Amino acid sequence: MDIGSTTRSSGYILALDLGTTGNRAFVFNAAGKIVGQAYKELTQHYPHPGWLEHDPEEIWQDTCWVMETAILNAKITPSDIAALGLTVQRETCLIWDKTTAKPLHRAIVWQDRRTAPLCHQLQQQGYAPEISDRTGLIVDAYFSATKLRWLLDFTNADSNNVLAGTIDTWVLWKLTGGKVHATDHSSASRTMLMNLKTCEWDEILLEMFQIPAEILPQIQPSLGFFGVTDASLLGAEIPIAAILGDQQAALFGHGCDRPGLIKCTYGTGSFLVAHTGSEILRSPGQLISTVAWTQRNRSGGLDVGYALEGSMFTSGACIQWLRDSLKLIKTAAETEAMANRVPDNGGVYFVPAFSGLGAPYWDMSARGAFFGITASVQPEHLVRAVLEAIAYQVVEVVQAINASSSTPIGRLTVDGGASENNFLMQFQADVLGIPVERPSVRDTTVQGAAFAAGLAVGFWDNYQALVQQRQIECVFEPKNDLSNFATWQKAVKRTLAWIE
Repeated sequence: MDIGSTTRSSGYILALDLGTTGNRAFVFNAAGKIVGQAYKELTQHYPHPGWLEHDPEEIWQDTCWVMETAILNAKITPSDIAALGLTVQRETCLIWDKTTAKPLHRAIVWQDRRTAPLCHQLQQQGYAPEISDRTGLIVDAYFSATKLRWLLDFTNADSNNVLAGTIDTWVLWKLTGGKVHATDHSSASRTMLMNLKTCEWDEILLEMFQIPAEILPQIQPSLGFFGVTDASLLGAEIPIAAILGDQQAALFGHGCDRPGLIKCTYGTGSFLVAHTGSEILRSPGQLISTVAWTQRNRSGGLDVGYALEGSMFTSGACIQWLRDSLKLIKTAAETEAMANRVPDNGGVYFVPAFSGLGAPYWDMSARGAFFGITASVQPEHLVRAVLEAIAYQVVEVVQAINASSSTPIGRLTVDGGASENNFLMQFQADVLGIPVERPSVRDTTVQGAAFAAGLAVGFWDNYQALVQQRQIECVFEPKNDLSNFATWQKAVKRTLAWIE
């Protein structure tokens, strides 16, 4: 579909995607096409088993580099940019000194398990139902609240001179030269501190976690004005017009803006998200209720879109593990050919529980494992087992969503790096028994951030036209009836509660 009639004839949108393994910047033109981009891999710090940290200063320096490089590659000037959209890894959080602008500790990443004991304590004390009711979340070390509590305790920080937030808050503060300390509702809904009904910081939860309200950012609509970039950064004041959590940005980029629409992003983890409209839908299958995105309506009120999400902590990360730790592969792309070289998994099953298990188990004590290894097993079998495990995790979440809805999922829309693997996508269609649709542009997350920012400033004025002009590269139709799912579930059960 031609969207030229609904857009400006010139100008550009800059979108940042600050992810778990790297930071990206993309420049989109008025036709919604990518005309410049840049990427830089992010250093992963593992101080102890189950712990993962990022250097906030490295994230900021890389953010500056990818912005400058993407603009240079697009052959435009910063003054050509109409707006900036920002999407980030969500639950990763940090605290910093507002006077020196220096982080007081490395950021604690969403995968980090160090606060599992505090979560177990909250569960044992009976707080889990109330926390779930107020936030829509499961009590788990995945979310930000216990991480912030750990940071405040460990650094013995003076709350009068400290600011806290997720990565979007940190980068927004830096982009605006320290003028704006804010976040959006989609990001705040992942902290375990925001009330899902009021969309404000919850006083009872702040008291429960002993987190001072004054150190937290102001919560604002996802699509809206957050401030302008400091002119000293790029040479122009660019309006920052949208902030979304990465999975919500992908949902927006796919056009999943109403009930019945669902997507799965295969990134560091796999995240399957279904839009549920303006109502909070609770799932009996251990899925979490969260904010999709928010914006002001014409009367000035807040329009809130909600979603159900199944968060699977490890997917692309286990392919990276095959490359960097086991050294079975040199590139992620090799896994497709290796999996196709064997007719089956050789009886091998893999459980990707490097950071515990998310939905539908929420077991912080589970750990990864291979099962069924015999002397005949080859590297190809191990690689295939890893890819199959990624798909099996998604099956469990789809089953949980189907159990929560009267309308079963009939098609899965996908994106993310691992969605490029044709073996994985075909296997996914086979085990689900439904078509899997893959768009030409895999970076739907950053595309969603760009669309949101452009729409917020009137650069584009037709969301549906933007979404419909996206090209679908491939639809994987289910071909084979694969029946090993029950065996994989048997393997999963043996990894539960591994760490006492």
